[in-house]
Amino acid sequence: MSKPDSRYFIDLTQPEIAAQLSSNPLVILPAGSVEQHGPHLPTGTDIYAANVIGHAVAERMNGLVLPGGPLGVTPMHMPFEGTLTLTPETYMSVVEETCVSTAQHGARQLLILNWHEGNIPSLSIAADKLHRDHGMTVVTVQACYVAAELYGKDCGGLTHGGEIEALAILAHRPELVHLDRIDYSSDHDHGRAMDKLRRTRTFQPVLTDIRTIAKTGWYGSPEHATVEKALQMLGDIADAIASEATDIFGQLEAAQGGVAEVRRLKEAG
Repeated sequence: MSKPDSRYFIDLTQPEIAAQLSSNPLVILPAGSVEQHGPHLPTGTDIYAANVIGHAVAERMNGLVLPGGPLGVTPMHMPFEGTLTLTPETYMSVVEETCVSTAQHGARQLLILNWHEGNIPSLSIAADKLHRDHGMTVVTVQACYVAAELYGKDCGGLTHGGEIEALAILAHRPELVHLDRIDYSSDHDHGRAMDKLRRTRTFQPVLTDIRTIAKTGWYGSPEHATVEKALQMLGDIADAIASEATDIFGQLEAAQGGVAEVRRLKEAG
């Protein structure tokens, strides 16, 4: 059976999925959220971004993209209409049960591809459980940070509703981007300062309301986003993630294989 045109799990038939998992037991779980993104981007921005990047990565790594579900952990955005949030406990259960199902069908490697920062703590706990309790080799990539590393300098950084997020949607659903509606971005300097505060490795302050970062709910300068640049960004992000993830999975498989062999020898001896 030839490789499927679509890498989305829910687009495929059972025989196609069985053949794909037999060919390469890699599944990719897109993680995002449904939350307000100002007047110009859809509330599904984060999950759309995770899905389209996940599919591009799956094409490069010969994997399947799971239906991760659109919702995430995003109470910080609840002051604005258009936001739906799960509790961390519910979200972790959804992630775990989705991935355990694929493990039962033969998936051994799991790449969690996340675009929403509010999911990070929950995904970390779920990933550890999937590895320890269900034997999956798990790697989590913060795709939004990869985008920031590659395009932050040219796009004004990783802002909420800014150019990077506009590009992610233009690469997938350009009809959902309304650059003509940009009219009330919050103060850029304040937004960047608050985002920098919460993204350091050493200190993690708790922010309960997006308005502490951006009074209007968003900030950035997406007006220069184009479909051409969006497709370039998508390819660059997917190339970077696929290359690094392939290398990490190889290292993990080698290391975990060595641990398993030591355990086997101890049990035999």
